[in-house]
Amino acid sequence: MSDSLQWPDSFPRTSSADRTSYPGGFRVTRSEAFQNVLDELATWDGITDVRLESGAEHQTQNPNKPYANASVEDPGVVAYFTKDSEQMAAACDRWDNLRDNAQDLYHFLHETRMQEQRGTVTAESEYQKLRLPSADETEDETAQSPYEILGVTEDASSDKIREAYRERVKETHPDTGGDEDEFKQVNVAYRAITAPEGGER
Repeated sequence: MSDSLQWPDSFPRTSSADRTSYPGGFRVTRSEAFQNVLDELATWDGITDVRLESGAEHQTQNPNKPYANASVEDPGVVAYFTKDSEQMAAACDRWDNLRDNAQDLYHFLHETRMQEQRGTVTAESEYQKLRLPSADETEDETAQSPYEILGVTEDASSDKIREAYRERVKETHPDTGGDEDEFKQVNVAYRAITAPEGGER
């Protein structure tokens, strides 16, 4: 059974019809590709709360990696993390399988770090391009509270919240006839509730 992928609401998606395997193929396994992302983020300064997500079921003992033979309908991969107290994310769903998207994500993150370390000055830090809206900004974007959007109470368990999120994703996903704006609100709400600064549940 695969998990619903929590895709950042402000990030565009690649349609399934446009996805192909990476030209030439990456010479890594799925596990190695996910580990490359984790190893790359481990080299960044000020990084905490790294969380890799995909549409596949992830290992209980190593929640940042999917099971080797886990089936998946959505091949997208998202890296959520905190850098210097700011919530950030990077994602890839250009390719038709988890391995290629994870490895491409690794290359993107590596190049981001290299660009940041070079001497050329730009108007915005390369890292700031990965910044997600804060909880306060999220509240401004939605008329309802995050809990109301997901249909749960504020004292709901993490399992209950995740279950409600999955159901709302199914109901609102544009690919299944749902409303795109509502789908985005569901993702914003889930992220606001589960963000590390909100405390562990």
